[in-house]
Amino acid sequence: MLTGPRVVERKAQPYVAVRRAVTIPFGDVIPAAMEALFAAVNAQQLQPSGPVFFKYNFINMPDLEIDFGVPLAASVPAPDGLVAGIVPAGRYVEATHLGHYDKLMDATAAVIDWARSRGIRWDAIETPEGDSFVARLETYPNGPDDEPDPDRWETIIAIKIRD
Repeated sequence: MLTGPRVVERKAQPYVAVRRAVTIPFGDVIPAAMEALFAAVNAQQLQPSGPVFFKYNFINMPDLEIDFGVPLAASVPAPDGLVAGIVPAGRYVEATHLGHYDKLMDATAAVIDWARSRGIRWDAIETPEGDSFVARLETYPNGPDDEPDPDRWETIIAIKIRD
């Protein structure tokens, strides 16, 4: 189930992440990336200020560059093994997908189609080699670790709109 899409204003969000180049399907990469992320976050005694997210930096289907990240209350220098960044403030198209992750590609396609039908352009550089996004996110308020029913897994899809 998809609620939204809608256009929202988002504040800037500092974060740290593990950056990986992956190929779809990339589910087998997630456990090791999250383990590395939380090992570094814990070693640096950083406190996440919200749920984990995946930030899709570059897309050339089926190849992707993803930051597997956590938001922080304030910016920090990049700890060993992590990248530090800021998801920029601005207008985003946002929608919430409720359900199993195997439907996320369809949910994202619906968000993209909705924006396209309204003439919305992404804050991205499009080239024949792929698309580089300023901010294209999936945020996971819950998931298999805390919700046994996959029909109740919540994913927030947010893509920054070009100013």
